[in-house]
Formats: sequence, C-alpha cells, structure tokens
Amino acid sequence: MLIVTNMMQNETIIALEQQYEVGLYPKRPLAIVRGEGARLWDAEGRMFIDCVGGQGAANLGHCHPAIVAALQTQSSHLISCPEIFPNDQRATYLEELADALPFPARIFCCNSGAEAVEASIKFARLLTGRTRIIAAMRSFHGRTFGALSATWEPKYRQPFEPLVPDFAHVPYDNMEALAQVVDDETAAVLLEPVQGEGGVRPASPGYLEGVRRLCDEHGALLLVDEVQTGFGRTGRLFAIEHSGVTPDMMALAKSIAGGLPMGVVALHERHGVLPPGSHGTTFGGNPLTCAAARAALRALIDEELPRQAAEKGAWLLAQLRSLEAPVVREVRGLGLLVGLELKQRVQPYLGALLERGVLALPAGPTVLRLLPPLVISYDDLGTVVAAVAAVLRGT
Repeated sequence: MLIVTNMMQNETIIALEQQYEVGLYPKRPLAIVRGEGARLWDAEGRMFIDCVGGQGAANLGHCHPAIVAALQTQSSHLISCPEIFPNDQRATYLEELADALPFPARIFCCNSGAEAVEASIKFARLLTGRTRIIAAMRSFHGRTFGALSATWEPKYRQPFEPLVPDFAHVPYDNMEALAQVVDDETAAVLLEPVQGEGGVRPASPGYLEGVRRLCDEHGALLLVDEVQTGFGRTGRLFAIEHSGVTPDMMALAKSIAGGLPMGVVALHERHGVLPPGSHGTTFGGNPLTCAAARAALRALIDEELPRQAAEKGAWLLAQLRSLEAPVVREVRGLGLLVGLELKQRVQPYLGALLERGVLALPAGPTVLRLLPPLVISYDDLGTVVAAVAAVLRGT
C-alpha cells in the first residue's frame, strides 16, 4: 500500500487519483497540498494565487485561524450528533445565523448547495400543493435530480433524462418572458441573484423586485439560490440585500462553514414549521460543521469581509475594464464575483494563467471567472490583473 505524504510529487499524486477515481473530473496538472489565505502551494512547493476559491467555498481563504481553532476545539468534544438530539453548537449557530439573515427565518441544515436547492424545491411543493417550478436559462443549481431539473445547461441534463417533471426555463433577467409562464399553478420561481456558472451575470436593477411582485400575484414562492453569492461574496453578506427583496426561501452553502461541507435552507418564518418526517438528513447540522460555521460567520462580520469584497471587487473590475485586450467582449460582476467574457474559448487562457501562478475558473465556454478569497491582498490582486493582462494580450 502506498502511503501518501507531502513528500510526494505532483505527477505521483495525480496518477494515484486517476488510478482509483471514476474519472469525473478534468484534472489540472498540479496537486494542491497546502493553503494559507488566498495562496496555495503544490506538492513541489510552487505558490499560486487562488482565484478558484474552492469554487466559492473559500471566502475566508484557506486555513483561516478561527476555523482551525473551532475545529480543533469541537473535534475533541463531539463530532456527530443527528438532529433527533438537540446540540449546543447547532442551537447556537441557528440563533446566530437567524440574527444575520435579512429576513426572519426558520432554518434547515444539510450538507451541500445541491441538497439545499433540493430541499427548497421539496418545501415549495409541500407548502403550495403545486408542482411547477420556473428557473432560468444559463442557471446552475446542482447535480442531484431535483437540482439538475432546475439547472438549464443541456450537457449536464441530457445524459440523465427524463428528469423531474414540471420544470420550465425562461431567459434570465427578462420580466416579460417570466410573466408569460408564471401562473396560478406555479409553485415557485428559483433564481440566482447573480448567475455564476451561467457567465457571471448580475440581475438588472428592478428585476428581482419585479419577480417578487409576480410571485405574490400568483401565490407562488420566490426561491433564491445564494450557494455561490452568499456570505460576503458580492459585497453584502447576502446578494439579495442589494435589491431589498425578501424571498420565501434562500439556499446557502459553499463558504458557510469556512471550507467544510454544509448547506442550509432559510425558510421565511411566515411559512411556519413543516410536518415532522417530511424531509431529513443524517449529517446535516452536525456539531463539527456548526462550530466551523459559527466561527466563519463571526469572522465575516468582525473582519468586515463583505465591505472588503465590495471595495476590492470595485477596484478589480475597474482594473480589468481598463485593459486594452481586443479578445475581451465584456467585464462584469458584483463584489469579488468577476467574469471576463471573451470572444473565444476560455480554456487555453486558464492554462496560461496557471503557468503564471494564478488559478482561475471558467463560467461557460467563453467566460473567465475570478473567485478569490475575500481576504486576498491588493498586492495579490495586482499580480492577478498583470497575469490576466499578459495572457489576454498573448505576451
């Protein structure tokens, strides 16, 4: 048996994963073994500035001291405790999260963003007695069957059809198109305040307010997917706060617990409690992740990370918009959720950035997405801008 240690080289680690995994992930040619703040190191000691940000799960950066301390303390007390038994960490986190939410809510704890979206869909059908869910084109809500049915991208959906019935998709940010399909049989409208995987597309001013009014007119619920946009990413603690809209439910995950797997659904308290046994989870709300989530929420607030995201994001957007790069069609974003839409496929540019020590993401075939931790320094952001400029100009 081969024992994995930090002395292993990149190619050894990569080969070992490829030998035993089922092949779902296109691997990049490096193995990450250490992280601190907005920086990562591979097995051979090379440093990279992280603009992947755990695909949105690393808003606090890597190995934030508050998260490390919370895990060390809680792991010596209690790690697992199912929801049939009340727990001190869970109870306290529910109170603290409820205080931070932009609307009064009851909370369901789960393990991921897809699970939070899945639960939101189930709760909407349960509360309304209706089945029809309206989502947006270019949306991404997860890969489980309910969340996948709400996701628009055909390449994710088609291999697994038929999916859950009674889902429909309309163009994002288009009130006229939405008004044509929402009716008195609609259970809910499910939207992202900023489409992430769909190309980093913020909603236009007034759009979410219009969606709220339309849902109210037809007795439908408004479900907001803040899996990627929540916890400071867009310059507010929750992206829905930019519009002032109050949803019926909000799905949260990714950075909720400082990098640990966790998700929640915040259900507006006007909907009351749900029937016991109508949904559930084994690991959701376990003491270890709740302790980490408590530490993450405190750090976000105490370090004013939403404000930092707003200021750093405005600076980054201004820098990127000032680049003279003909290959760029548009630069858009909100806070530190930033996308550069290119006139050609993005994949070669991701590889070129990696060679310059910057890790970034696609958002569809032609959009370069930057999701740096909110703790990133301006010096590192400047390095990112310089690297992006160089690869876009081919220098």
